[in-house]
Amino acid sequence: MPETEQFYRIAKLPPYVFAVINEMKAKARAAGQDVVDFGMGNPDGATPDVIVEKLIEAARQQKNHRYSMSRGIPQLRLEIVKRYQRNYGVTLDPEKEAIVTIGAKDAIAHLLFAIIAPGDAVVSPNPAYPIHQYGVIMAEGEAIMLPMPDSATFLQGLEDLYKAGTKKPKVVLISFPHNPTTTCVDLNFMKEIVAMARTNGSWVVHDFAYADLGFDGYKPPSILEVPGAKDIAVEIFSMSKSYNMAGWRVGYCLGNSQIIYALSRIKSYLDYGTFQPIQIASIIALRECEEETVKIREMYQERRDVLIEGLNAAGWPVEKPQGSMFLWAKIPERFAHLNSLDFAKELMERALVAVSPGIGFGPMGEGHVRFSFIENAHRTRQAMRAIKQFLKS
Repeated sequence: MPETEQFYRIAKLPPYVFAVINEMKAKARAAGQDVVDFGMGNPDGATPDVIVEKLIEAARQQKNHRYSMSRGIPQLRLEIVKRYQRNYGVTLDPEKEAIVTIGAKDAIAHLLFAIIAPGDAVVSPNPAYPIHQYGVIMAEGEAIMLPMPDSATFLQGLEDLYKAGTKKPKVVLISFPHNPTTTCVDLNFMKEIVAMARTNGSWVVHDFAYADLGFDGYKPPSILEVPGAKDIAVEIFSMSKSYNMAGWRVGYCLGNSQIIYALSRIKSYLDYGTFQPIQIASIIALRECEEETVKIREMYQERRDVLIEGLNAAGWPVEKPQGSMFLWAKIPERFAHLNSLDFAKELMERALVAVSPGIGFGPMGEGHVRFSFIENAHRTRQAMRAIKQFLKS
């Protein structure tokens, strides 16, 4: 059989380093070992009952078994627009400024195929969620990665890039609260991004996957709250984290009508939309389950606190993230000679704790690992005891 590396786009992708930890985890569990898994950001909570019940009801109706609309049924687009009006004071046209996608990752990947040409520059922070970089590469664009140890450094890097004038970014692709670094921003940051992009003729795409996961009173801003942002920007929202609907694969792209049209055009050739009963159930989620998003946020905040307290007590100094469902932790000093993958392997082998190596999020992720808040408080404390022993040994 021919090697897959001979395929043009596959050859552009690096080895999937997360697979190394996943394989170790699978072998340990097959051997009967109890692995505490902080790896993939995969919500472990149940989807609210009222959403599941609506799915069952809708799935029993034959009319819902047919092809749906690739841009989403009208009532679902209307409900997401209403949510944006309630939560952010943003007015959107459900016909021209909103589209349903098969999750946020689908939205980003297809959007990049729709709006960039070969060689177009797309600038984004690094480290980053892999699709932000490799979605650009697969779409034949040039991924320009700017370091983001903090939001001010990224803004300055973007300003310097524009001033240099060597290659003007076609798109600025951002995501806050940020995965994996957990960096959070305020509305003034979004205003500066919009102003720079408008002045320099760039589009802005904001991946807002963790919109509802701000802690200690912090509310993540929508870029669409910035006056005039719709002229140049779109935002991608997901049901995955806010409603515990990760496996349902429902997302939205909202904002600039030209970009929404481009995405709808390319999607019309690629899919027939999400299974209609899932869309109908999503209407109920948006209409009736806002209190559930509060409970989900509180649960993640509690898990964050247990994890932070446990790591600090174990001798691994970390600070509380203000948002997202992650902790971005610098590798402890005594293990600094190890790269992030080797450190994650050591932690998996000797403590039976799985984390994501920072290098999997790009070259600037080296020296860190990412914890996801996907284990309950009891399991987290169990892992902290194991990590404490590991660090002592």
